[in-house]
Amino acid sequence: MADSDLSMILPRVLIVSRRTVRKNKFVDFVGEYHLDLIVNYGAVPVIVPRVSGLHMLLESFEPIHGVLLCEGEDIDPSLYDAELAGFSAEELEEIRNVHASDTAIDREKDTIELRLAKLCLERNIPYLGICRGSQVLNVACGGTLYQDVEKELSKKIPEEQRVVHMDYDNYDGHRHVVKVVEDTPLHQWFKDSLEENKMEIMVNSYHHQGVKKLAQRFVPMAFAPDGLIEGFYDPDTYNPEEGKFIMGLQFHPERMRHQDSDDFDYPGCPAAYKEFAKAVIAYEKKLNSSERVQKAPKLNQELETKRNVIVRSFSIAKNMYSSGGGKISGQESELEVGAEFLQASTALSLQQENRLKQMGATVRNASAYRERLKVNEERERLARAIMGKMSISKLSDLMSFYHMMGKICSEAIEGKLQDRVNEEIEF
Repeated sequence: MADSDLSMILPRVLIVSRRTVRKNKFVDFVGEYHLDLIVNYGAVPVIVPRVSGLHMLLESFEPIHGVLLCEGEDIDPSLYDAELAGFSAEELEEIRNVHASDTAIDREKDTIELRLAKLCLERNIPYLGICRGSQVLNVACGGTLYQDVEKELSKKIPEEQRVVHMDYDNYDGHRHVVKVVEDTPLHQWFKDSLEENKMEIMVNSYHHQGVKKLAQRFVPMAFAPDGLIEGFYDPDTYNPEEGKFIMGLQFHPERMRHQDSDDFDYPGCPAAYKEFAKAVIAYEKKLNSSERVQKAPKLNQELETKRNVIVRSFSIAKNMYSSGGGKISGQESELEVGAEFLQASTALSLQQENRLKQMGATVRNASAYRERLKVNEERERLARAIMGKMSISKLSDLMSFYHMMGKICSEAIEGKLQDRVNEEIEF
């Protein structure tokens, strides 16, 4: 199969873009690391642009086999915390100044991503949330967020436990430690890199918000020293081989790479994308399988009426052949099978319905057709009797006359057809 055909058969992963200003106009983008990993593991990334009103058009992106949410500004606090965490106006202004690139709320992006997250939860579509995407998932399930980790969390704990979650001067190089929870997918992915009895890895992150109250359905997979949850998943919907995957990671495994290299810090870094893609592929196969094996729809009143008409036609046909009127050898058994088929509560395909309508119409018109046959047979008998009494000379003149009339008819038909062609060309 040609490479150009692959997009027609590979499962689709929706990724919502982030909007920014470049050259005095808005542009949409998605980080290439996410796209590369999705493609490398056998799926096709479908970028959903952040466009006003798009949240009403998400069904246009069907079929959806997976959703990856990964970048963007702060989620609108009113979606999870009506009290705005008790911040004063001065504190809110300070947060906006320190995190100017992230605190500009994008309500359209919030709406698009929350609808996608809830769609995944309703249909069990595989979902992977990275950074903001993990926060969207938690909010979609009723969880809450710290609006600013430093002000709400870090200042309340001993200094040795405080964590720098964002370094604006060193996005890619910044690391902080997290402790991995045993018997979780994260533990499985990084187990070969964990020191004995330590269960710690160094992760890349840049965020000033994070999970405050984890939604009830989720289980933590990692914690930062300040207690912030750095990863979580739904154990009841985690089985990549069966197309089940609902997970959020606050840190960025896709960016945990050696300086000036694409080599990862740990072999387990790309595992989230690998297992997510595995679930997406399995979900796509399961979805296609269920679509191929559909239950026969129940007939509505209109279809039921049509079916009864066709059944009656077969009944007439069966009686006709059974009575010996025009009986054709070997056909009666086929009619019986057809009648039994039609008596079942099965919706007919359009082709079946049209074919059976034709057969029914033929049967219903059979008596008139047979009358016409009798008339034609009588006319032929009379013609033979008359011509049998004609001389050879008269028969020859009659044959010449009909030959000439046939030629004139052919010429007239050809002329009319040519006139029609000319009219169509002019039109």
